[in-house]
Amino acid sequence: MAWLVQTLSLLRRQAGRLLFIALLMQLVLGLTQIPLIGLLVVLSVPGLSAGLLEAFHVAAAGGRPALRTLFVPLASGTHNGRLLALGALVFAVGIVSMSLLLSGSGELMDPALLEQIERGDLDAIASINQEALGQMALAFLLGVSISGTISYFAIPLIWFRQFKLGAALVTGLRALFINWLPFLVLGLGLLLVVLPVAVIIGILFSVAGSGSLLTGIVMGLIMVLLLLFQLLLFGTQYCAFRDIFGLAAEAEPPVHSDNQLLA
Repeated sequence: MAWLVQTLSLLRRQAGRLLFIALLMQLVLGLTQIPLIGLLVVLSVPGLSAGLLEAFHVAAAGGRPALRTLFVPLASGTHNGRLLALGALVFAVGIVSMSLLLSGSGELMDPALLEQIERGDLDAIASINQEALGQMALAFLLGVSISGTISYFAIPLIWFRQFKLGAALVTGLRALFINWLPFLVLGLGLLLVVLPVAVIIGILFSVAGSGSLLTGIVMGLIMVLLLLFQLLLFGTQYCAFRDIFGLAAEAEPPVHSDNQLLA
């Protein structure tokens, strides 16, 4: 819970600038629908995540993170190869785990249907029966959970501590295991936050069709709420890493430390 409080303190200092950086990240991720470029964007997700964590690091030092901070890790010759390799690993693990869970459903494995869903075709989603839809949602959550667990500490370890990929994965998973109780408390705290946010978003969606102008305003509010929750997740990730591995609140280049002990 302390990490949640620390994150709220950071957001109070630089909420506007961090919100713009998170919005820029979402705009970049929107390019995933473009062939070839989309694959490169998917592989770049850990690098973009490291950029957002760096923005929190600058804010913690009392600085004002620039928009280009989001791309600093990907522009770093020391780190970008490891971050792209992590992106490939996370992508492969997510695809394999989802495929295993969906392998028994012929309807969900239909390439044409999957392509329609990727394009955001609501009619295609509505055509899926409830059981298959629940299975798809479960597969998505499983893929995201496994991928997120693998990369949670691996990303900041590669960026802030210059760990190699293998060492970052092992050390990061070990840290999550050792500190399971604080993360359980953090999960409960985030759940308390997300429940009212979900209710508000549901209410906003229900009034979104009342008029074109109102729909635009409502969708804008929903986007802001989702971006703020995204910042909450990245902020707690940064604060957790800082407390467990130790990280001085200074806007300076990452320092190599392969022998960092866990708290």
